[in-house]
Amino acid sequence: QLSTCIMAAFDLTSRIGPYLDRHMLIPLLEFLQTQKVYDAPDMQKAKLELLSQTNMVDFALDTHKSLFPDQAAPAALTEKRTVVLEKLGQYQRDCLAFTSLFEKPEVIAHVQASRDGAQLVEYLKTNFDFKPESMDTVYAFAKFQFDCGNYEFAAEYLYHFRVLCNDADKDLSALWGKFACDILLNRWDAALEDLNGLRAMIENKESGSPVFQLQERAWLIHWSLFVFFGHPKGKDALIELFLNQPNFSNAIQTTCPHILRYLTAAVITAKRRRSVLKDLVKLIQQESYSYRDPITEFVECLYVKFDFDGAQQKLKECEQLLSSDYFLFSSRDEFIESARLSIFETYCRIHNTISIGMLAERLNMAADKAEEWIVNLIRNARFDAAIDSEKGTVVMATQVPSIYHQVIEKTKNLHFRSQALLEDLQKDRRKRPESKKGDSR
Repeated sequence: QLSTCIMAAFDLTSRIGPYLDRHMLIPLLEFLQTQKVYDAPDMQKAKLELLSQTNMVDFALDTHKSLFPDQAAPAALTEKRTVVLEKLGQYQRDCLAFTSLFEKPEVIAHVQASRDGAQLVEYLKTNFDFKPESMDTVYAFAKFQFDCGNYEFAAEYLYHFRVLCNDADKDLSALWGKFACDILLNRWDAALEDLNGLRAMIENKESGSPVFQLQERAWLIHWSLFVFFGHPKGKDALIELFLNQPNFSNAIQTTCPHILRYLTAAVITAKRRRSVLKDLVKLIQQESYSYRDPITEFVECLYVKFDFDGAQQKLKECEQLLSSDYFLFSSRDEFIESARLSIFETYCRIHNTISIGMLAERLNMAADKAEEWIVNLIRNARFDAAIDSEKGTVVMATQVPSIYHQVIEKTKNLHFRSQALLEDLQKDRRKRPESKKGDSR
């Protein structure tokens, strides 16, 4: 019971939820129910309330039946089901011409080969009597299908809509919809492409207030968690976006400091951890007054206070936190292993001779397991050390990094920072009014 209370205290669903689409919240609620973070009936009621606000009426009816097996289905849901089916039939009739058009092989080939939406529209108008004004109905149908949980259909229609759309605001809205579809379908490559497209459109948008632009960045940050912790290369992309891009780093500090949990977890498990650790520690210290949890406190204990006892205690709490977090659950073992390695690395920089028993206590491991773990590190050339079995100690060799390695370490991020600087300069140039001819000299 105590463990469940601790897991509930670490749950961020209530803070993340306002930034997500309703459909994205469903897998989060189901995860919390599976992990028994909250009482099952409470989670079922929350899911039923959420589903009742969508067009997934059959799903809502099934949830109601499992929650109240002795009760009849609510009249509101059965009536809504009838309305949804009627609307579905009407949309299918209204979009029949569009659906038939995009089933033609010659149209499919032309769409795939075309790079100009305006030319494609003219081609369809000339050869197939296409009516551009029907696109609003197509967009509404795609949104309706998404609300029914038919994400595959919605993604396909939104793709066709974007190909033919020449309205920037509607194109942006359609891309948000397609991004949601790809996330819910677990199509991570497509979702990553959508994410990069949205980021470019948000950053290059010249209209709209800075406040709304900040809000869009916050939405993108939260939606991107699904991609970054689902895609095989997602964590490196997360670090690049959240830590190395000033606009998004500022959005995290301003609107959603709880995202530091995911940034910290990504850095701890990253291969190039050392090159970004300094920036992460600085960010955690700056935001410690507004957000902290066992993961950020683990970094603070280890790299700021050099409090190994504190880091050990926080690592124990991290294990419980990771078990209750939808995005980090699959990375639990990787995080614990990387965190232990971080403790070991930091401790070895301070001490030349280390007791295996004491080190095992620091790592929350049995002494024999700790010795086996250290042997594997030495065998894999991760550390230059030797084990004295008689004394039960690890003897570290003196390591002085060469000038070559110091230069490599300090220049690892230059490419990313140069790219960000170039994007800012290009954005600034686009905003400036065109100079008069002859003024450039």
